[in-house]
Amino acid sequence: MQIEISVNKRVLQGKGASRRLRNCGKVPGIIYGGEKQAQPIELDHNNLYHKLKLEAFHASILSIDLEGKKEQVLLRDLQMHPFKLQVLHIDFQRVDQNKKIHMKVPLHFINADVSPGVKLSGGIVSHVFTELNISCLPKDLPEFIEVDLIDLSSNNSVHLKDLKMPSGVEVPLLTKGENPTVATIVIPRAVVSEESAEAETVDAAEIPTTVQKSEDEEKETEDKDEGKKK
Repeated sequence: MQIEISVNKRVLQGKGASRRLRNCGKVPGIIYGGEKQAQPIELDHNNLYHKLKLEAFHASILSIDLEGKKEQVLLRDLQMHPFKLQVLHIDFQRVDQNKKIHMKVPLHFINADVSPGVKLSGGIVSHVFTELNISCLPKDLPEFIEVDLIDLSSNNSVHLKDLKMPSGVEVPLLTKGENPTVATIVIPRAVVSEESAEAETVDAAEIPTTVQKSEDEEKETEDKDEGKKK
């Protein structure tokens, strides 16, 4: 299901006009790209803020309703207030269905809890990448790419070439011949220390203590003395 957002044309521009919009609960923005001219817009802040919490809003084709006319766009830039939960400005780019787009899409890691490195070795997954730059036609844009960790053991890694890319999706890094690590399972120091301590305890239990040695030697001496007396 495509995410839709309603916007209105913005007539007044400039810092003063944008400030007044924000004070009224609106967000100034712009739609650009394609064969049309850039269109300044304004939209409701609360509605936008809730949509920004959706992962798909950042990595999928959006439908903008501009006063009854719909356009396909991508979220391209977002400016937030330094410390307030407030959107200051937003940019959308028009989509041409016949031209490839470049996007960052999130990675979804699955089966981590049943992987040998986690389930058997007590390791934790270290995510080297959480999103990936891809190139594709708008119709082929995935909301996310899965990274299956089901066979991953401790101190091993999943690399970029190990991922199954959706049809029509290209990865610039692979095109350049690169194959970076996407995720790995590492054993926490606490687990390693605990295992080392257990191993040392077992070894120590197999070696007689000094007191035990002395008692054994004393008993052996007594047995020899009794043998001589007989």
